[in-house]
Amino acid sequence: MFLAPFVASPTPVVRQMLILSGLKPGEVLYDLGSGDGRAVIMAAKDFGATSVGIELRDDLAKKALTNIEELGLNDKSEIIQEDIFKVDLSKANVVFLYLTTSANERIKPKLEAELKPGTRIVSHDYEVLGWKPEKVTSFCENPKLGYPSHTLYVYKR
Repeated sequence: MFLAPFVASPTPVVRQMLILSGLKPGEVLYDLGSGDGRAVIMAAKDFGATSVGIELRDDLAKKALTNIEELGLNDKSEIIQEDIFKVDLSKANVVFLYLTTSANERIKPKLEAELKPGTRIVSHDYEVLGWKPEKVTSFCENPKLGYPSHTLYVYKR
């Protein structure tokens, strides 16, 4: 099921999301709508996590898998080409979202049903209505220019 268009989170934003999530070595990150796999790769390579990307689009899933293979991260990262509603998320310690507010609303019942207590959810630019964020941070990619600016929401189940 198509939930949102592919718009890649800029690399500095991905790093900030990982920092805000408190992702630790050995934890498991799920990126819902993982696109080219940049968050999955950074989580494994720079944060020592196991990472799983869920991506419906064939071209993006293949690109992410190629990037993971080229970096030798196959043992720490995987891409599942599937509808996010069909994938079990219960092993996640951290979940990334860069969907839309309405898409977040549609995925919210699945997150509530499957995520264990203490799981952190980080959403780029779009809140999860009805959930109270632990943190809301404005992040500026280029402080010298003062833009582009992003809002990052951190929730805990």
